[in-house]
Amino acid sequence: MIHIFKRGSSDITFCLLHSEGHDENELLYVAKAIDPNASVLAIRGSINEHGAFRFFKRKNMGVYDDESLKNETHNLKRFINDSAKAFSFDINKVIVIGNAHGANIAINMLFHYEKAFYKAILFHPMIPNRVRNLPNLNKVRVFIGAGENDYMTPKHEVEELTQILQSANALVDVYFTKYGHMISKDEIEAARIWYKEG
Repeated sequence: MIHIFKRGSSDITFCLLHSEGHDENELLYVAKAIDPNASVLAIRGSINEHGAFRFFKRKNMGVYDDESLKNETHNLKRFINDSAKAFSFDINKVIVIGNAHGANIAINMLFHYEKAFYKAILFHPMIPNRVRNLPNLNKVRVFIGAGENDYMTPKHEVEELTQILQSANALVDVYFTKYGHMISKDEIEAARIWYKEG
């Protein structure tokens, strides 16, 4: 996978997963705002849909390709594991920062792996699928940034996602803004405070 790795001075590594149509550079400023000392692994989705980079395929607007989602979730997990060895960072101290489409595949990793991430910062996520048997996410902290006027991720879906994650024992904090389907300065600041608090 195409990626950027930047070595930081702390033992934390941010794994950055961009939104649909963007690339590995999209969330670099977010990572820097939250913790400029963390290492950064920014990954570009391997699916190219008419010039738009994605982490998994879809059948049409709003309909995911479940087989692609499953396969690319496992591929991404392997890539992160391989990167930890290649760049010598602690796989147990990886915090994912995902935006929209990137947040969706991050959630699917949480749905399939008990120790996918140390923590998760997810901006405007959707529920990628409604799996029945979740791993134990005990002590995994999750921050969700959402917008009250987000036409892509309505409030009821954020609430359902929160309940799903909590049912697997994850510790979930949700921050709503008055904005729509975009990362706001308010969300980044809320995520920074959440991160610093533990």
